[in-house]
Order: sequence, then structure tokens, then C-alpha cells
Amino acid sequence: MGGLVGRVKGGGGKARTKADLVTDITASLVVFLVALPLCIGVAVASGVPAELGIISGVIGGLVVGAARGSTLQVSGPAAGLAALVSETVAEVGVAMLGVIVLFAGLLQIILGLVRLGRMFQAISVAVVQGMLAGIGVPLMFSQAYPMADAKAPGTALENMAGIPALLAGILTDPQAMIATLLGVVTIVLSFVWKKVPGPVGKIPAALVAVGIGIVVAALPGVDVKTLQVGNLLASVSVPGPEQFAGLADGAIITAILTFTVIASAESLFTAAAVDRMHSGPRTRYNTELIAQGAGNTVAGILGALPITAVVARSSANVQAGAKTRLSRTLHGLWLLAFALLLPQVLALIPISVLAGVLVHSGWKLFGPAEFPKMWRQDKGEFAVTTLTTLVIVVTALLEGVLIGLAAGIVLAALRMSQTAIRQHVEDDTAKVVMAGNATFLRLPKVIEALEAAAASGKPRIRLDLTGVTHLDHACRNQVEEFTAQQRGLGLRVELLMPGEAKPAGGRAAAPPAGEAQAPLPKRPVTAMAEEPWGEPMGEPVPPSPWPTADAEWFYLDTRPLPDDQRSSPVG
Repeated sequence: MGGLVGRVKGGGGKARTKADLVTDITASLVVFLVALPLCIGVAVASGVPAELGIISGVIGGLVVGAARGSTLQVSGPAAGLAALVSETVAEVGVAMLGVIVLFAGLLQIILGLVRLGRMFQAISVAVVQGMLAGIGVPLMFSQAYPMADAKAPGTALENMAGIPALLAGILTDPQAMIATLLGVVTIVLSFVWKKVPGPVGKIPAALVAVGIGIVVAALPGVDVKTLQVGNLLASVSVPGPEQFAGLADGAIITAILTFTVIASAESLFTAAAVDRMHSGPRTRYNTELIAQGAGNTVAGILGALPITAVVARSSANVQAGAKTRLSRTLHGLWLLAFALLLPQVLALIPISVLAGVLVHSGWKLFGPAEFPKMWRQDKGEFAVTTLTTLVIVVTALLEGVLIGLAAGIVLAALRMSQTAIRQHVEDDTAKVVMAGNATFLRLPKVIEALEAAAASGKPRIRLDLTGVTHLDHACRNQVEEFTAQQRGLGLRVELLMPGEAKPAGGRAAAPPAGEAQAPLPKRPVTAMAEEPWGEPMGEPVPPSPWPTADAEWFYLDTRPLPDDQRSSPVG
């Protein structure tokens, strides 16, 4: 509303600023309520004290949140890294975690300074989906045990194999059954709570589940495990010479590289997802990578959990109407104040509730609906996604990602040829014409061309992809999302996709209902008949019947571009 006042009334800047300030403060409280149980739950799932999760959440707000990379995405400890942290802590000890996170943060800063942030956009969507699914599946099975107040056996395969014995134990232990029911209620609420009408539905589902869990745990005769919380400041553990000496160990170096790659990829993929949720300033990838590195550097110095951008908190921030970085920064301040002033409240939270929150997070990471969707769109990338997921579940995260990347590169190499992208501005239209094979390796160039068209300031954008012989899942998603977003901003976007019929004269399919219609042309169109193999027969055929009033007309400009507007083929 404040922004509207500022646009409608001259000199309305103060009203707009005041309204945005109130909105950002409100959004920060919403993000805080979402982040609190997640920070604690991720720490528990990672096998470290709950205080370290809160410290990382505070750093994600006060350090990363204040940096100028992304405007609305929120950072903190992420469920996607919980399994990796747990394995690392089990192998090298929690004392070494600080060194690993510290040097991973320094590497992120270096990657950002040498401008490799956008490199992560060139990673196949299939590999990303496989990585997230490979993280989500083990997370769900590992958290099934604390949801029943039991201890997980170990690896992902061992956790899966132990589920029958876990169920048998729950049925014979009344307290375990109560804990499990609390976890199940938490999962159900996480799925259905957003459908609750009215202001009550705005309360985060995780917070509602925590409240129910606290009440049930306080009932007579109920003896479920609750969170053990210590002093926040006393939990800070600055790495010393003994920990830094561990850098000579190859396992530590491998862990640093793994944390760097996975944390950077997850943060920048999240940035791309969050950018699709709003029409505000876009993420500056290199700057955001430096900001993430700064946060992890501070987290490493304090011995806390690694930090990444997190979709759940970021989407809550966007949906709450946040406008600036203030909301994500303030949420870190609220986390710090709560942990320092009300630590006794944290000790009332049942662990099974937090485990239920993470089981829901694991399901969202797994994203089962994405697999059939990808099968329909591209069976080759479906194979890459499935392979990545299976390898991660069977082995480890780094091995699965590397094998997935290799499979994606092989798939692209089989399909890839040159991709030509031409872009120019004519009258009131910014035009982008693509030809050849468009794969995820060319995604940065595609994004650059689309952003240039959007930045031209023209009210009309024409995207002609009819010359593209192969458009993969990543590029298709980018083009379709760009089109939808620009149309949502009120621009006229004409999109010609590969395989669309385009008779002589340039007539294309009708647009979606409700969009503005172009006027019908004033001249007839003469087409040339073609042989089955595509050669013209030389005899004209009658013009196609005139279209109805709801048809969309496009004209493909075949005139050559001036030399100064040509761009060389990509690849």
C-alpha cells in the first residue's frame, strides 16, 4: 500500500518508506517464528548442540542478511546440510566443524571475488533436483527415529533397513507412541495448516506444532524427550591451533571442498528460486556468494553450523510482504534476543516435534512430483536426476553430485551444438531470436539475453525460439518463467516456442484467454505448398482461412541485422 501511495502521489516517498518499514518489521517476526524451530531442529539432526543452530541463524540474519547480494532470501542452518554435517561430526568431531566451516566460507568469498557466482547457474536442473532428492530421502529416514525418541542406526541404508524394527518398538512402548503421534501431527499440520482460513492460518505451522508439543509434554504421565539447551554464549567454541593443525588431514580438505560446493550451490539455486517469487531487485550472484562466505567465516570462527540460503524462510519472507533487507536482518536479532532472554522456553520443546518438522522438510526436498514431470519433459534428464539421487543415498553427497554432474555433461555433449542468440531493439519491441541447441550449459547466455530485453524498457518483448532444435528442461523453465514474470509486470511478451506451427505470414497460436489481442492484419497471406521433405513445389495454394477475433498474430522479421547488432553464435 505504501508503494502505491508513493507512486500515485507526488512526494509520497515518506509515506511509502514508513509503510515499508512497518511491513518489513512484521515480515521479520514471521521469518523469526519460522526460523526458530528449524534452526533448533537442524542442529539436533546434525548431531550438535541446539545452541549452535541458533547461533548460525543469528549470523544468517545479522551478517548475511545485512549484505548486498539478495534482497529477500533468508539464510541460516539448512536441513539440506544436516546429513553432511552429521557425517562430518561423527568422523572428525564437533571441534573440527569450526575450521571446516571457516575455510569453506573463505573459499566462497574467493569464488565470489573472481566472479564465479554465476557459474552455478550452468549446473543442470536435473542434477540439482537429484541432489535435493538425495538429501531429502536420507533426512526423512534419519528423522523417523528421533520422532519416536529413538536413536538412528547410522547410514541412510541402515536407517531404511531399521524401519520395521522401529515400528515394532513404537507399538510396544506407550511413551514412544506418544512421541511418534506428536511427530505425525506436526507433519500433517505442515501440509494442511496453510489451508486454514483467516489470520490463524498465517501462523507458521511449525510454531503451532511446537505449541501443541509443549502442552502435551507437560501433561501428567507423559514422558517424552525434550530439547536440552545450554548457555548460548558458553557454546561458542573458537578453533585453536590443534584444530588448525587438522588441515593437514586429507579428510578435512575434502570436507571443506564439499561444504563449499554444496553450500554455494544450495544458496545460489535458492536465490534463483526466490527471484521467481517476486518482482523486486534481482540477486547479484557474485555479491551474494561473498555474503554467504562472510557468514560462514563468522560461523566457523564461533564453531557454529554452516550457513546457506533457505527456501522455507525465504518464501515466508516474500509472502509476508517484505520489501528490503531489513526484514531478514531483524529476524536474526529476534533469534538472538529470544535465545538470551527466554532459553527456558526452548527446553520445553519435544524433540519428536522438531523431527516431524524436518521430515516435512525432507519430503519437500525430495519433491516426488518433480520426477514424473521431468519424465514427461525430458527422459534423459530424468535419468540424470534418478542416478544422482540413488548414488547420494547409497554413497554420500559429494560422490552423488560429482557422478550426476558427469552424467549431465555426457548427456549435454550428446545433444549439444552451437546456439546462436541474436538480440536487438526495433521501435517499441525488444527482440531475442535463438537458433540451434539450447542446453543448460548455455543458460547464463540465455539469462543474459532475457535480462537485456527486460532492461531495454520497451513495452513489448518478442522471444522467437522457433529456430531452436533442442530446448532442454533448464532453458525451457527459464524462458517460461521469464515470460510469466514479465507479463505479470504488465509487459506484452510474444513467445514462439520450438515446434509451433508458423505458416507464411507469421501466424501463431492464440494466446491465453484474458490477454490483450493484436489487431488482425489488413493483407492476405499467400503460402507455398511443400513436399513431405520440405521443398517448395512452386505452386501457390489458397490463403489459410481468416482466424477468429481471439487469435494472436506475430510477424517474424527475416531482414538481416546491421553488423553492429549481430552477435556471434554461442558455443
